[in-house]
Amino acid sequence: MDNSLLDDYILCSRLRNQKQKKSAVKKDFEKQLIQLAKLEEELLHKRRTLPLVPLATPYQKGWQRNFALREDIARSKESLFYKTLLEKINTVQYSSDKSFKKKKKRKRKHVYVEKLQIVKEFSESEWRSPKLALTDKERMHFYKSERWCPNYKRYKVHYIFSEPWRYVLRVRPNMITHTKMVDAVLEGEIDRISNYITNHFLRNSMIKIAHGSVNYWRGNNKELKYQNPLDNKQIHTIMDEYYKEKQYLNKESLNSKDKKYNGK
Repeated sequence: MDNSLLDDYILCSRLRNQKQKKSAVKKDFEKQLIQLAKLEEELLHKRRTLPLVPLATPYQKGWQRNFALREDIARSKESLFYKTLLEKINTVQYSSDKSFKKKKKRKRKHVYVEKLQIVKEFSESEWRSPKLALTDKERMHFYKSERWCPNYKRYKVHYIFSEPWRYVLRVRPNMITHTKMVDAVLEGEIDRISNYITNHFLRNSMIKIAHGSVNYWRGNNKELKYQNPLDNKQIHTIMDEYYKEKQYLNKESLNSKDKKYNGK
């Protein structure tokens, strides 16, 4: 067969070259990972939606603490408004100790300090979201504040409730009255898929296909080069760096003078 006829035959046929074969294998592998991720998410969703089963004998497991209306606020005319608002911004903490204290190291000693608990704050994205259940009147009781976020290395906006004194903390026993239903077949299927992903090191590839990068949650830190390098540094740290740099420069100048003198 003539070479020109052979080239025409290859072009007209559906034969794929080496590059197209590798690309097809890669696409097929990515499709399988996508289907595997969907199956895992579906099984996890089924486990999350399993109903609660009441216990025959409820038992206490530690203590819980949340906010409640002050007595004088509960007797005022605005009690219904602040009670409705509390349902949207209330927070709950759990502890094995009724005093709600945690261990903290202070002056090389371990002391117990009370845990901090505040009503819910809203981030800028939550505040602008149409899913936010606050009314216009309730929004007027919040103020805007900027706070340094060490995880993202930048300032983030928060909306804070301006009248937290209207609520007081209330401690109650944490009673366990229901337990989650357990489906043995579903748990076995979830464990099988999780073990397969872990043993074949597929988790990073699945995250990369879904989000474009394994570190997608770290946020965008492009604004770092525009920030002042002295921000969030204590004064003694700045002075130590200054004196160390000054001492280094003095040594460099003395060495340069000695070299000139020895050269002459």
